[in-house]
Amino acid sequence: MSKVKEIMTREVLTVTPDTEITRATKLLIDNRINGLPVVDEEGKIKGILCQSDLIAQQKKLPLPSFFTFLDGFIPMTSMKQLEKQIQKVSATTVANAMTPNPVTVDPETSINNVAALMVDKNYHTIPVVEGGKLVGIVGKEDILRTLTSGTETVS
Repeated sequence: MSKVKEIMTREVLTVTPDTEITRATKLLIDNRINGLPVVDEEGKIKGILCQSDLIAQQKKLPLPSFFTFLDGFIPMTSMKQLEKQIQKVSATTVANAMTPNPVTVDPETSINNVAALMVDKNYHTIPVVEGGKLVGIVGKEDILRTLTSGTETVS
């Protein structure tokens, strides 16, 4: 069974939590990639910044719904959730826009398991970690390439 280490990208573009959003956005666009792992000085993964995190900055904040109970207003949306949304919309650094503690896989994970994870959770990019450090990244395109490897095109 094929493993992630056989298809992962080893030369990974990364950003740090204090990278400016504009710089991270430019990296995503210029390199035509969906996600950037966020690492600390030691190469340990802290989060992932995906295009969807940046697109979230363009959405309007929902106003919380309230209901009345014993002459008081009770919000239907938790303040913590609203605070997270405000941070994403107003983010100037990667730390405020990234998804912290992302799902990761190790190099020995089967490609089938990664494909299932991508489909089930709608992930496009998954960091590959070994010994607590980032060693690669696997994306949907990497999985798709395995479908065409070994087949020849007829002209």
